Amino acid sequence: MEISTTEWAVTIGVTVAVLLFDVVVIARDPHEPSFRECATALAVYIGAAVVFGAWIWISHGHDMGVQFYAGWLTEYSLSIDNLFVFIILMAALRVPREYQQEALMVGIILALVFRAIFIALGYQLISNFSWIFYIFGAFLVYTAVSLVKSYRSHEDEHPENNRVVQFAQNHLNVGEEYRGLKLFWKENGARVVSPMLIVIIALGTTDLLFALDSIPAIFGITQEPYLVFTANVFALMGLRQLYFLLGGLLKRLIYLSLGLSFILAFIGVKLVLHALHENELPFINGGEPVHVPDISSLVSLAVIIVTLAVTAIASLLASRNMTEEEIEERTSSLRAPDEGTATE
Repeated sequence: MEISTTEWAVTIGVTVAVLLFDVVVIARDPHEPSFRECATALAVYIGAAVVFGAWIWISHGHDMGVQFYAGWLTEYSLSIDNLFVFIILMAALRVPREYQQEALMVGIILALVFRAIFIALGYQLISNFSWIFYIFGAFLVYTAVSLVKSYRSHEDEHPENNRVVQFAQNHLNVGEEYRGLKLFWKENGARVVSPMLIVIIALGTTDLLFALDSIPAIFGITQEPYLVFTANVFALMGLRQLYFLLGGLLKRLIYLSLGLSFILAFIGVKLVLHALHENELPFINGGEPVHVPDISSLVSLAVIIVTLAVTAIASLLASRNMTEEEIEERTSSLRAPDEGTATE
């Protein structure tokens, strides 16, 4: 797939313009968005992703279009999982509802920055070392198993307790008042740090850790950096509105972590098969490619769609008669962004 400099420039330019527009609008009028406002914005973002995928399909071929849709759905489902952690963070750090939009906007921008960096690094790795697919695949399978274990053990997650956040809280003069995105001011001659800075640090470290499995996951679907980047952009756009629109409903997706674990394991296996197909490691089949099945993009898209549909339907059916306490107990095991290092 040949992507022109103009296509890259227009894509990055539009992305930056949309983010700047959001930042200016939110900073000018901090508020909790209405249902209509969220529904309209979300419809626009999802519609834009569908139209963009159709354009990719028409201009760059059927297979590229399928890869974009599969990558977008995978990243969108992983991003929705992120929302659970954001909900917990906002509650634990007591962010006022009118300022949560600002915090989420900063979180989305940080997520885009981190993912852009990981995309560039990932592309360089897969371009120069075909064996990296073995590592990516093994990591995704490991993450999938960890998700299942976490779900079964019902471990409580406390992302607000990650070590970076605790260090900042212990070494900075953190005030109690939120003043939007104003992060520093003076009180009685002493410099005070806004608690919003702690929220931003928590969101940033969370975004960084979530990128560790989201980027290998999409590279298991497509190795085209343009598709990887745009799938991530469209997956992150609209998350802010989804947070406010579906807040309570999101908690009823009690099987989401299981659905995601299956998708990650599936992509992990696909990556390992791809690595075997392109094998260059001398201790595997004498350094020669191994003749194994290669899972097509269309099959990947079908598996992702069916898994997400089954997960959503099963979750809503199972949770319809549950109390809020029972739902909280089930969803307390949603994946924590610790990977063994971030939380106590």
